Amino acid sequence: MENQFFVDSEHLSAAALEKKHKLETDPSTRKNHMEYLDGMEQIKSDICGLVMSQMESYDYSKYTAKEVRTALEHENCSIEDFKALLSPAAEPFLEQMAQRARLETSKHFGNTVYMFTPLYIANYCENYCVYCGFNCYNHINRMKLTPEQIEHEMKVIADSGMEEILILTGESRGQSGVEYIGEACKLARKYFRMVGLEIYPVNTDEYKYLHECGADYVTVFQETYDTDKYEKLHLFGHKRVWPYRFDAQERALMGGMRGVAFSALLGLSDFRKDALASALHVYYLQRKYPHAEMSLSCPRLRPIINNDKINPLDVHEKQLCQIICAYRIFLPFVGITVSSRESSEFRNGIVKIAATKVSAGVSTGIGDHESKYNGKEQEGNSGDEQFEIDDSRSLDKMYQDISDEGLQPVLNDYLYV
Repeated sequence: MENQFFVDSEHLSAAALEKKHKLETDPSTRKNHMEYLDGMEQIKSDICGLVMSQMESYDYSKYTAKEVRTALEHENCSIEDFKALLSPAAEPFLEQMAQRARLETSKHFGNTVYMFTPLYIANYCENYCVYCGFNCYNHINRMKLTPEQIEHEMKVIADSGMEEILILTGESRGQSGVEYIGEACKLARKYFRMVGLEIYPVNTDEYKYLHECGADYVTVFQETYDTDKYEKLHLFGHKRVWPYRFDAQERALMGGMRGVAFSALLGLSDFRKDALASALHVYYLQRKYPHAEMSLSCPRLRPIINNDKINPLDVHEKQLCQIICAYRIFLPFVGITVSSRESSEFRNGIVKIAATKVSAGVSTGIGDHESKYNGKEQEGNSGDEQFEIDDSRSLDKMYQDISDEGLQPVLNDYLYV
């Protein structure tokens, strides 16, 4: 099955093709994915051990309908209850899970749905992650926005009414250094009330610097908590170091970030185990840092440029709904984001049940908001997208659709004094 991930290689040089082939076929040419590289901060934390011991011992085939019913009857959802709700035995109980999830969402979030938009400022990448459109061996149009271009993109987005932005880059310190990202955060503070980051993991002091520049929260996708599968999918680059990525959220909190977000990319490995690990990562970290805001994203694999075979393995909308409902029942206070990877129909439905945050006016390309928001012809080049989106609704359309569902769209609920 792994071969379905490999990208088109016709544009690579002979030397690059040879290196790529060795990385794919000869594990001995790859660095140990569990060993830190020079410059990577190591923190002493027990979170990883707690999460991994639970995930590795999880046998979801053993759960029965009786255990699912018991889990739904409990006022507070234990880890064991959560495991039952993620199991195949819970699929016939999806309606009951949705009702319980909706009750928990209403209790803790009312009828509000938060809205944000991502802004990709660069798509250069130094990693070979075989499922990602930005990977260093994929032949795409690369681009890095100048500060002037970043501010222009931000103004276009802010003029649409958006008040929260998520700044993203490819994972390249060489092209998108911490100082470059910090300057983008400073610009974002001029236009937005909330500024998030989804960048390569950095050290505690660097997260502190980015927070001082204006960043409020950090999102890091672990991609998969299955370390063996992770090794096969991340063949080259800093991202290959699994434990450094795992501890990124804790380093961000140690650096002063107000909030952190977690996710597995559902479909890369066993989605039930990845969903369990994602939620437990939040669960244990929340108890260690009770002041922090925490949220979960629920992305599935999407097609990428030069590879039309990237699809979420075995994770259909029914399974995704089950995961999101289980998340809400287990972690009632945690925000849940459903991105534009999913269809408008699915997102319209899930915000009435368990999701509390959605993206709108989305582009995963570089420097193209002027054309997508205002219909104006783009000046100069733009960078290719990281993946295909499914829901391309504008902020106005998304706002209206949420309102039509009887929910309250929220653009910002923070005041800075």
